[in-house]
Amino acid sequence: MPPGKVLQPVLKMKVDELFLYWLSEASTQRMLQDCLRRIKAPGRDQPTPGDGEQPGAWPTAPLAAPRPSGLEPPGTPGPGPALPLGAASSPRNAPHVRGTRRSAGTRVVQTRKEEPLPPATSQSIPTFYFPRGRPQDSVNVDAVISKIESTFARFPHERATMDDMGLVAKACGCPLYWKGPLFYGAGGERTGSVSVHKFVAMWRKILQNCHDDAAKFVHLLMSPGCNYLVQEDFVPFLQDVVNTHPGLSFLKEASEFHSRYITTVIQRIFYAVNRSWSGRITCAELRRSSFLQNVALLEEEADINQLTEFFSYEHFYVIYCKFWELDTDHDLLIDADDLARHNDHALSTKMIDRIFSGAVTRKVQKEGKISYADFVWFLISEEDKKTPTSIEYWFRCMDLDGDGALSMFELEYFYEEQCRRLDSMAIEALPFQDCLCQMLDLVKPRTEGKITLQDLKRCKLANVFFDTFFNIEKYLDHEQKEQISLLRDGDSGGPELSDWEKYAAEEYDILVAEETAGEPWEDGFEAELSPVEQKLSALRSPLAQRPFFEAPSPLGAVDLYEYACGDEDLEPL
Repeated sequence: MPPGKVLQPVLKMKVDELFLYWLSEASTQRMLQDCLRRIKAPGRDQPTPGDGEQPGAWPTAPLAAPRPSGLEPPGTPGPGPALPLGAASSPRNAPHVRGTRRSAGTRVVQTRKEEPLPPATSQSIPTFYFPRGRPQDSVNVDAVISKIESTFARFPHERATMDDMGLVAKACGCPLYWKGPLFYGAGGERTGSVSVHKFVAMWRKILQNCHDDAAKFVHLLMSPGCNYLVQEDFVPFLQDVVNTHPGLSFLKEASEFHSRYITTVIQRIFYAVNRSWSGRITCAELRRSSFLQNVALLEEEADINQLTEFFSYEHFYVIYCKFWELDTDHDLLIDADDLARHNDHALSTKMIDRIFSGAVTRKVQKEGKISYADFVWFLISEEDKKTPTSIEYWFRCMDLDGDGALSMFELEYFYEEQCRRLDSMAIEALPFQDCLCQMLDLVKPRTEGKITLQDLKRCKLANVFFDTFFNIEKYLDHEQKEQISLLRDGDSGGPELSDWEKYAAEEYDILVAEETAGEPWEDGFEAELSPVEQKLSALRSPLAQRPFFEAPSPLGAVDLYEYACGDEDLEPL
């Protein structure tokens, strides 16, 4: 210790020492036990002053106890009352004052503790979250199982093959084209058939745990240990559609194109259903979409082209032909130069760079290239910029810093190239400030100085906004349409088609007309065709001549991305 420094007690340590001493007293223990009893039974009456000393009564003087040696302050005559939670103090603090002050404070705390706690209300709140659908009391599981067993009794050895699963699907109360998921969900791909016992056990478990169609469909197709669907999970279901739907019977002999069609449909499913962009379709997303309704329509509609949302073959034909035109080396991958040729170089180079930057592509095949699956997303988004997914697609591309808002700098960054391209076409470009005023009036953002994704989704002319900044051809079209828009609106009658449906119908007619015009004239000589052209010419038959139903073929090994492994380059059908 340094010389000259006086020893001084540490006040906190002294208070702790006195508190522990007070807490160890027998009277203090009785008092605390009584307090606990009062908390457990708040209606218990307090003892009256006339009563005798009851156990747990508030002590006044009994708290006094002789101090251990060395704790009694000098000058204090005889043993005095202990001071709970207090230290040695001056004679001004009388013992009875301290006692009164302490007991009053204790009574205040006791009053607060005696207030009854509100009862737990969580038990009275009804269940409102049903991730696997709301349970229905009207479902008679035993009756459904009995119907399934009666259906299996018709089959040899009570085993159902893939050809028999249509009847089983109807017995389960499912649409016809659930037969593929039901077959593979029961493990039929391993043995080629499903026994009645195994199928009943599988379906009983589904009925007990899954209470709506979305949950059942996900459970049938999902991989073990998952509660969502990835792209590969749809392959068995779509392969069965290709094999058995009457509208696709002409593809039966062209197995090389099965993977192309299946990939196109899968990308369209994720484009419309997977609103979270996670690459995983959950029960909630499937429930909010119209996919299962379209699956049910497969049974009713023999013409596959009427199901334009997912399954249309004409739409697949348009997408694949557009990709084939850009893919000059036919490796089923295109680079930025290939994509720039789309629609006569309508897109700006800055936007093409953003597409290849990874902002909207899900899987990188090779450095600087995108796959056919990515091209499906691009083409649908390019031709219909009014849907929620397409708005998100182009918003991601324009949001350079990824902050969730388009700043004026980002808009000017894309508009600069538009101005240069207009100047090269001898067209006077609108100054950026004037263009910005027009776009802000068009979108009407809620926050000044930036445009959010929600602003564009509220705006009904998001396509005009996007085309202004990176599509020169459509930007000029919008400028010309302003004069004749009233005339075109007056001609609209019947159900309104989406921009994508209009584009696909127009392009399909153009492609068919080009095919017809390209046929050689009859000059008495037959042109020698390649084996591929011979097969394609045999497949080009009118849709009306397709047979109504054909037996399914075994499931083929379909890879969503590796198309050209061991196959020759194929032209579109």
